[in-house]
Amino acid sequence: MSVEIESPAGELDIQTELDETVRALREITLMIEQSQVEVSKLSQRNAAITTHLQQVQNQLDKMPQQEIRNAYDSALDAQQRLFVMRGQLEKLQSEKTHLERFKSALERASTMTAGGGAVAASSGSTSKAPMASVEMLVNAQETERQRLSRQIHDGPAQALSNFILQTEIAMRLMDVDTNQARDELNNLKSSAMGTFQKVRNFIFELRPMMLDDLGLVPTLRRYADAFREQTSIDVTITVTGNERRLQPYLEVMLFRAIQELLGNSARHGQATQVKVLIDLGEDRIRVSIDDNGKGFDPDSALQNNSLGLKLIRERAEMLGGNFEIDSSPGKGARVSFAVSARS
Repeated sequence: MSVEIESPAGELDIQTELDETVRALREITLMIEQSQVEVSKLSQRNAAITTHLQQVQNQLDKMPQQEIRNAYDSALDAQQRLFVMRGQLEKLQSEKTHLERFKSALERASTMTAGGGAVAASSGSTSKAPMASVEMLVNAQETERQRLSRQIHDGPAQALSNFILQTEIAMRLMDVDTNQARDELNNLKSSAMGTFQKVRNFIFELRPMMLDDLGLVPTLRRYADAFREQTSIDVTITVTGNERRLQPYLEVMLFRAIQELLGNSARHGQATQVKVLIDLGEDRIRVSIDDNGKGFDPDSALQNNSLGLKLIRERAEMLGGNFEIDSSPGKGARVSFAVSARS
């Protein structure tokens, strides 16, 4: 099924989005309250275990090794549970903040729409498309921030919490079991190296410095290598035409669009192979991403608020181009778009 996407003809239902956001805010507020109660209980339990551990430390020469080990294991378990629960609470609070900002943006958009009713009636769909674009942009930004927040919390932030625990364990074991302390330090070193690589990957996703220094094509090839390593998906990039530097804003737009479409192939399409074709013409730049995933119905995907696809379409059209999806369930997907090279 091939569908050429046109600009939105009607206004998005802002009030429906606002009602849904208010409902989500109520739910997440309740979850925060429950999590705060749980954190309080875990804090009290952790304090009691820490007191017991201090008593054990004062009697290391008299207590059996197994009892000492059990005390340290209990302390580690209590601290880990507390760290995890605090991390979940921070995540919920961050999501609540994002929802509150989105709610404020929707309320402003709703007010603008209500206040500009007479103007909108005379100008028709011309006034509706910008409002839809504003809503999509805000929603996409918040979605991306939430994704990064979850990734950082589940990755580096959690790892740093574990580093603290491992360091404390190693310090306490120095006077008790130097071999085990050495093992803990080696584990800490390995964990730190893995976390360092994850942080580098996050930085690359946020804003690859290569894009400014070397341009679009080298950056995409480097990103494809990292993507292949992280997902085990066979990604190939073919470039035709005059390989050259483009306007900075155009390089960013193309990179972000390809990044989004590769992510869709992995997350939603469950593809094992993706082919990226880039034609750098003198007047027009064409991009095609073809995967062997499970495919989808283009109309349904766009009706279900596929913000990434909508924003790529919007940006391509703003740059004098077009956007097209060729896909159907069970038959993979091809997403292609073109922009003017002289925008």
